[in-house]
Amino acid sequence: MKTLFLSICTLFAVACAVAESPEPFEVKLWPEGPAESNGLSGPEVVDQKGRVSNVSDPTMTVYLPEAEKRTGAAMLICPGGGYSFLAFDNEGTNWGEWFAENGIVGVVLKYRMPNCHHRVPLADAIRAMQLIREHATTWGVDPTKVGVIGFSAGGHLVTTLITHYTKGTRPDFAIAAYPVVSFDKKYLREGAGTYLNLVGGDQASQELRDLYSNEKQVTPQTPPTLILFSDDDKTVKPINGTVFYEALKANGVPASLLIFPSGGHGWGFRENFKYHEPMTAAVLDWIERQTSGE
Repeated sequence: MKTLFLSICTLFAVACAVAESPEPFEVKLWPEGPAESNGLSGPEVVDQKGRVSNVSDPTMTVYLPEAEKRTGAAMLICPGGGYSFLAFDNEGTNWGEWFAENGIVGVVLKYRMPNCHHRVPLADAIRAMQLIREHATTWGVDPTKVGVIGFSAGGHLVTTLITHYTKGTRPDFAIAAYPVVSFDKKYLREGAGTYLNLVGGDQASQELRDLYSNEKQVTPQTPPTLILFSDDDKTVKPINGTVFYEALKANGVPASLLIFPSGGHGWGFRENFKYHEPMTAAVLDWIERQTSGE
């Protein structure tokens, strides 16, 4: 009887542990298939660095905090990769875990590669915002505290979402880390993958280039945005951040711009990034300010 009692207690403790530390789970964005294909076929490919390519079936991986830690906030996370792959660990799952540890629901978006079907990534981001708010009660999310964070090309997707959102999908606030913002030649690096893979590079019409030059799409309704860069970024020119900041301020949108002295491009959640701790502190501070009514 004593052994049975101990076994029951052990099972109860395990069940409680599971309840307190939920495992991440995956949600398909388009169970019946998306309205527009990106023209890619074949399986996804994951390399040794955790980078995912050939994405044609988008999903969200959801990281829920322990019940007692929940703040009600959620963050949609958009990894970068030049719209040709996703840096899914460094700019995705590592952030999802960290957000959950800090009481914030982390939702990592595995969005489709555009393959020059320029509407595809935005369609996935819009759908993800819809799903987060649809599941708000179940996931312990306040639907007025849903933000978005993205890196590099994922930062371009963030600035696209916050300037091209549809009804009910406007993020409440945003964070863009070393984002591509503009397809204006004076701000682009030669051969920029984001530009080539989204709109086809110089073959794109001026109208299409302007559409995704998101500093030109800011309005007073654009959500408050924190922009992060390193001064020595050679992959995405930091001026992308300054022109977006200027556009936000010209429209009366609350914004903050932090440019670290060094760090280059693609630091994501790497702890060997010299400014990792002040960067993550700035992220948490921004989220707290936007969700506390300050």
